[in-house]
Amino acid sequence: MDIKQIQDLIRFVSKSGVNEVSIEQKDFKITIKTAQEPTVVHATIPSAAPVAAAPVQALPAAAPAAATPAAPAADTSNYITIKSPMIGTFYRSAGPDKPMFVNVGDEVSTGSVVCIIEAMKLFNEIESEVSGRIVKILVDNASPVEYDQPLFLVEPM
Repeated sequence: MDIKQIQDLIRFVSKSGVNEVSIEQKDFKITIKTAQEPTVVHATIPSAAPVAAAPVQALPAAAPAAATPAAPAADTSNYITIKSPMIGTFYRSAGPDKPMFVNVGDEVSTGSVVCIIEAMKLFNEIESEVSGRIVKILVDNASPVEYDQPLFLVEPM
């Protein structure tokens, strides 16, 4: 991995909502940690691909991302989390020129569509399983999401 690939990986990890990523290759190992909720992803890269040795100063470049102090978390114990039922790409609207399904402050009812997750060219409408008010949207539009990743916080009604 070269320094650009490491920087791209750091940006991807910070956007994806993953707490920790470890990559281990023949002569190279990197672990990137964020201050988000614990989620661990282990990736194994086939050894058939040629790998350039990373410079020694590449590991400290990942340290600032891991050392960033977390902002004080608000009390979310009274909120219900809508989670992703699949791996895919999260979209807040049906198209670039279409309105968002929900925004912060909107009221949702059981069965109302809150987003779309695209997986393998199939667009799956994700419906709310609770009635309430959207308090926070936890994922950026057009971002990759993992199975069971929190998408929305809902204040129940």
